[in-house]
Amino acid sequence: MFCAVVDAGSFTAAAAGLHYTQSGVSRRIAALERISGGALFTRQARGVRATEAGRALHGHARDLIARLDAAAEDLRALRDGVGGRLRIGAFATANAALLPHALARFRAARGGVHTTVREALSPALLDGLRAGTLDAAVVSDYPTGTLDATGLELRELGEDPMLVALAYDHPLATAPNLRLRDLASESWIEAARHGIGSETMLAAACERAGFVPRSDIDAPSWAAKLGYVAAGLGVTLIPRLATAAVRSDVVLRSVADDLPRRRVCLALPPPGVRLSAAMALGELVTEEAADLSGDDVSSRSRDRR
Repeated sequence: MFCAVVDAGSFTAAAAGLHYTQSGVSRRIAALERISGGALFTRQARGVRATEAGRALHGHARDLIARLDAAAEDLRALRDGVGGRLRIGAFATANAALLPHALARFRAARGGVHTTVREALSPALLDGLRAGTLDAAVVSDYPTGTLDATGLELRELGEDPMLVALAYDHPLATAPNLRLRDLASESWIEAARHGIGSETMLAAACERAGFVPRSDIDAPSWAAKLGYVAAGLGVTLIPRLATAAVRSDVVLRSVADDLPRRRVCLALPPPGVRLSAAMALGELVTEEAADLSGDDVSSRSRDRR
C-alpha cells in the first residue's frame, strides 16, 4: 500500500488501484508514519509527495517486495517440481543402468532442478532419507528382509535376479541348461562380506546344489570381479541390473537353480516433506525398471561376443 501511494502520488488513486477506501488507505499510512517516527508524505492540495524519509523507505520496500516475490516463485517451483534441488541416493548396481537413464530423462524435462547423486549401501541411503540429506533413493533388499524402512515409504520397482558371469571362451559359456553344480569345481570371485549380500546368497544357493563354493580371490567391486572373470580366473554372480555395464569379454548366463532375487525399491520420505521432483523422478525410474526387466540378457551377451 505504501508503494502504491508513492507510485500514484495520491491516496485516492492508490485506494482505487488496491480496491480499498480512501479513508482506509489514509489510516494505514498514518499508522506506518507513527511506526516510522515521522512523516512519509507531504500532503498537498492535489495528492501527496514522498518526503526524504518516504523516498528512503520506498527503496527498501521495493527490495523487500521483490524478495518476497522471488521467495514465492522458489516455493512454486519446488511445489511444481521444476526448480530447487533434488538429492538422490542409489546402491551401486542401480547406478550401472537404472538410475542414469532415468536421471538423463529427468534433466532433459526439468532442467531447472539441480540434481545430485550419492552412492551408498541401502541402509545408509535410508538413514540419509530420515536425516533429510537425501530426497529420494533407489535401494535393494534381500529375501531375508533385513532392510529397516521405518518412517519411510518403499515402492517396489521389481526383482533383480542374479546371473552367472563367465569368460566368453569358458567351456560352459554356451552350454544348454546350465546348473550351479556344473560350476562346482570353479573358483568363485566374491567379496568378503558379512551379513546380507552376494556371498551369503552364493553360499546358500551352492549348498542347495550340493557343494561348497571355493573362493580364491576377494574382490568387492563389480569391475574387479569381472576383470578376473574375463581373465579366466573364476566365475561370479552379478545382478541383472548391472548387465548393461558388463564388459564385452564376459558372458552372462541364467541357471536352472533357484537363485535368490533381491527386491529393488524406490524409497521416499513421508508425504509431508516429499518433493514433487522426487515423485517425477520416481515415475521415470519405475519406467526404466520395467524396460530393463523386459531385456533379453542372454541375447545381448551373445551379441556382444
